[in-house]
Amino acid sequence: MTDRDIDVLVAGRVFADLVFTGVHAPEPGAEVYADGFAISPGGAANRAVASARLGARTALVAELGDDPIGCIVARSLRAEPDLDLRFAVERTDYQIPISVAITDGHERSFVTYEHSGELPPWPASTPVRVAHVGLGRGPVPPQATRLRANGTTIVGGVGWDPSGQWSETLLDHLEGVDVLIVNDHEAVQYTRAGTVDAALDVLARVVDTAVVTLGPRGAVAARGSARLHVPAIAVDAVDPTGAGDAFTAAFMAATAWDWELRDRLLLASACATCSVRG
Repeated sequence: MTDRDIDVLVAGRVFADLVFTGVHAPEPGAEVYADGFAISPGGAANRAVASARLGARTALVAELGDDPIGCIVARSLRAEPDLDLRFAVERTDYQIPISVAITDGHERSFVTYEHSGELPPWPASTPVRVAHVGLGRGPVPPQATRLRANGTTIVGGVGWDPSGQWSETLLDHLEGVDVLIVNDHEAVQYTRAGTVDAALDVLARVVDTAVVTLGPRGAVAARGSARLHVPAIAVDAVDPTGAGDAFTAAFMAATAWDWELRDRLLLASACATCSVRG
């Protein structure tokens, strides 16, 4: 890819997703057999690949490992023709994080292993329209703050909190983002609100645009006092893993293209729905 402007920049951990489908997590001491299995790039790579496949000029800032599974993931990413990997660094002796996902098409369970790591430098001179940052472990990184000062729209997301604390300090970090995209469980837990509507009220006071995904019920968004709801398309779900990432990727791509908020939500909901079919 050339030094053209970047539509979507995704920064974060790339995981190797080992996905078992058509199966429930086994009871202790039991063995179960899955209907399907796949190894694919996960984590930040989910959002980057989905955005690139939609046609947005997409760059990924991440560490890649030289371990056996990490090499499979890196080869898969390099095969994506429209994904810019100039800012993805392969580190010697770095073990790529691994997540084992077990899903029956409706619910999913994960087992994850990861080493600590450090993201490579972000683009310093190439203009970026939209960038994604993860907020689960601290405030917006300085690189994102610098991009935002130059006009980049910062989209924030959070991950599962294994501690179960769902710290309200997250709300303090939201001042550094323009858009927050969370699922309904995350929204209610982090805000301590009793309902999604109440959580939206809390989030809309902190960020310009708050979006809450509702799984098969679509998504809702708040911008100031305005509220929007878009439904999901009814399909036979095979694997919900990565649906949230597909939603976020599509929303960011449409934001880079200056679409209206409703159209961003419609595209994002459609892409998330498509992603669960396989």
